[in-house]
Amino acid sequence: MNQEYEQYTKADHRMWKQLFERQMEQLPRIASRAYLDGIDKVKFVPDHIPHFEHETNPALRAFTGWEVYVVPGLIPHREFYTHLYNRQFPATSWLRKPEQIDYLEEPDMFHDTFGHVPLLSNQAFCDFMAHLSEVALKYIDQEEILQRISRLYWYTVEFGLIRENGVLKIYGGGIISSSGESRYCLTDNVPKIDFDLALVLDSPYHIDRYQDHYFVIQSYDQLYESVTGIEPLLEAYLAQQA
Repeated sequence: MNQEYEQYTKADHRMWKQLFERQMEQLPRIASRAYLDGIDKVKFVPDHIPHFEHETNPALRAFTGWEVYVVPGLIPHREFYTHLYNRQFPATSWLRKPEQIDYLEEPDMFHDTFGHVPLLSNQAFCDFMAHLSEVALKYIDQEEILQRISRLYWYTVEFGLIRENGVLKIYGGGIISSSGESRYCLTDNVPKIDFDLALVLDSPYHIDRYQDHYFVIQSYDQLYESVTGIEPLLEAYLAQQA
């Protein structure tokens, strides 16, 4: 499947511009430096939707060897983690309509692309996702284990916070692409918990509202190194269920 870039309408490009500019009014103050640097590295600009083949993928390959791989929408776990293992980030190519600007039932390309792709220029973050996908594929037929792995993905790649120079910043793509949650997650109204792998694996999440809490990493190296400790925890859980 390809992006079919020529199918984007002027209205689509206007929607990208509106979403891009709305987020960039606040992200320079609250987003992780690695994400902000990534915006420049992958050459995202407000005036047109990124062209994966001509713009985004050549830039990503030069920095980390990753690329964007177009998918129709949400895909099964096996397919999803196989793409990540192969250094391909699955992203849809459809863009929300004006009436969907603040609520979507499933991710569109603004979430997948603007929210996630800039951080794919960071090697430690990419190594984390590749290693996590390797573990996921090992347990791909064990649904309860996949649920725990999904929690780690959710609370980091989608809704993670990082402490940079003592200041909380956003790096999760689900927050980065959400105008409302970008503001909400940094308020005193919601708990921030220091990243603990065992606690993350035991923390269910929900998909239909803002998160009840957020986990905070100290660095992307910490995120990568955490995966080395995941299999003993998963095996201990399996032993408890036996």
